[in-house]
Amino acid sequence: MSTVTIKPGGGHDTTPLKAARLPRWTPYAVAAGSLAVAVGIGLAAGLESRMQWGLIAAVLFVAVSYALAARVEGTRQAKDRLATSLVWVMFLLAVVPLASLIYETVERGVKVFDGYFLSHSMGVVADDEPGGGIYHAIIGTLEQVGLACVIAVPIGLLTAIYLVEYGRGKLAKTVTFFVDVMTGIPSIVAGLFVLSFWILILGFDSSGWAGAMALSILMMPVVVRSTEEMLKLVPNELREASLALGVPKWRTILKVVLPTAIGGITTGVMLAVARIAGETAPVLLLVWVNPFINTNPFDGPQGSLPLYIYQQYQSGTQAGYDRAWAAALALISFIMILNLVARGIARWKAPKTGR
Repeated sequence: MSTVTIKPGGGHDTTPLKAARLPRWTPYAVAAGSLAVAVGIGLAAGLESRMQWGLIAAVLFVAVSYALAARVEGTRQAKDRLATSLVWVMFLLAVVPLASLIYETVERGVKVFDGYFLSHSMGVVADDEPGGGIYHAIIGTLEQVGLACVIAVPIGLLTAIYLVEYGRGKLAKTVTFFVDVMTGIPSIVAGLFVLSFWILILGFDSSGWAGAMALSILMMPVVVRSTEEMLKLVPNELREASLALGVPKWRTILKVVLPTAIGGITTGVMLAVARIAGETAPVLLLVWVNPFINTNPFDGPQGSLPLYIYQQYQSGTQAGYDRAWAAALALISFIMILNLVARGIARWKAPKTGR
């Protein structure tokens, strides 16, 4: 297809309607070439770090992609390819460390990660001896996280409902301000607060319950924020239709608003659980260390996975290192399962659109 223009001196000038385009395989070829050149530069310059090779390849990929596009497709399309190349480079810079972490954890953690490791504790095994497991730490983590959810989820859910459905004036602004402040509280501060109030002032001993209270402080603002955003996404037409039928507001929230947003709320709660499952500082201050199995979170110290990893790595022995990596693999698997469950619930509870 072509377009026809009339020249000032008469006649016609036919130019192609479609501009020249680079082949689809160009980005892959440029990426491969940039990587090969980067490896050559790294070897010639004596650069031992592969990260440096990758950074050189990224710079070459962006520069060559822009230069080729500017020469063949024009400046406007070159700018578009420049932005696309930068997005891909930033994506890889974010994914590569994560993939490297998972690979390293799996490679080192599978050495002792088996049924025995999951079903035994460290009660009769010294830190410098092989053997033992994380059964006591799994029980402690599950109980502490579960108690934190019992505290944080109802309070966070009700706070979000108040802010979205009822909140007006200075009180709502004050609540929102403190929720924002709590979002940025370091975990050690939450642990120190519970330590000073529950243990030093009231005189209670270290326990899983004390750790759960600190974890709930960290979990609460995440639940509030995620629930608040999900409730805001519920169309006002649904609320108005229910109220127009004479349904009370509290019943409208309970029967219409919450069921509509339950998928997103559940996802937010799961993400909040994943946020607190790996916290070490509050557990170290409040739960302390117990190599034996303690199924009562209200009486005495308990084990936990984050503290177990810290303790085993601190032992400085190869057996301790192996157990620490295996426990880290168990913790990552636990968090990954939570995220998969959250995605499944969100998809299951997503509003169905009719055809």
